[in-house]
Amino acid sequence: MKVFVTGHLGYIGVHLVELLKDAGHEVTGCDLALFEGCEWEPFVRPDHEHIKDVREITVDDLRGHDCVMHLAAISNDPMGDLNPEITLGVNRDASIEIAKKAKEAGVGRYLFSGSCSVYGKGEKLDLEENDGLHPLTAYAKSKIDTETEVSKLADDTFSPAYLRNATAYGHSPMLRIDLVVNNLLGSALAFNQIRIQSDGSPWRPLVHCRDIARAFCAFLEAPRECIHNKAVNIGGNTENYQVKDVADYVGELIPSADIVFTGEVGNDPRNYRVKFDLLNELLPDFKLQYTLKSGMEELFAKMKEHGFSEKDFESDQFVRLRTLKHRMGKLGVVEAE
Repeated sequence: MKVFVTGHLGYIGVHLVELLKDAGHEVTGCDLALFEGCEWEPFVRPDHEHIKDVREITVDDLRGHDCVMHLAAISNDPMGDLNPEITLGVNRDASIEIAKKAKEAGVGRYLFSGSCSVYGKGEKLDLEENDGLHPLTAYAKSKIDTETEVSKLADDTFSPAYLRNATAYGHSPMLRIDLVVNNLLGSALAFNQIRIQSDGSPWRPLVHCRDIARAFCAFLEAPRECIHNKAVNIGGNTENYQVKDVADYVGELIPSADIVFTGEVGNDPRNYRVKFDLLNELLPDFKLQYTLKSGMEELFAKMKEHGFSEKDFESDQFVRLRTLKHRMGKLGVVEAE
């Protein structure tokens, strides 16, 4: 099949391109390359590549493709809060427009990279797809709004689906350390301190970034009727953890590191434990390849191999927010002082 991937140069996107090509698909990528120069290791490029803002994607760009996999976004809560207006413009408005253009171009399937952050401060634990949504950030709101509007486009010729990804972590050639698991492990290596910004109690569903990419591939191959216009949590029931549990795992890998509660976040309101029964029901053959322990062991080995240090932790390379602040002009925004 011919697959159009937005955000193909991102943390998850580089895994996805590799997996799609390994499966024999023809891949077109579109990415603004905001984080050019942040790569950690070489990665597989798509067959065709557009280096441009996803807001500039045309119907002709999409014509002839069987599926659009839309990953491009201002990619987490702190980055979204940097400029909520641009976040909604890119994450919501562009996502809806790409879906409309895909439908006009005759693309049969549209897979949207959503987030379990839409549950926000969960009204209960073990949240399912039909439970209440309580977005606490512009990033999370943009994901809900996109689901709502794109669902109106679904019909016999156009089949969208919404992958509500758990919190990503793990090794990628485009490494990020502005994610809770990667950050705790990175701080332990850099400073011999496991720096927890909250009180450690919030729950998070966690999933390896490569398993998210594998889920997109599974949704590409899934029978249309299984996933048509459905929002599906992506992760595993056994992969819900409190932040303090993650810190304990880091301590097992680096016993000399001390746990330090830094207090920046305080009582973090983002607290949600998620159920993934629907994913297991719709795609029973799809299984996660990583547990938190195996994913952390892999990342730890990679960090040691690369000599990850205090300099790396404090550089712009692995923290998207820092790089984004310097490159806001590429999004049409003048950087604030």
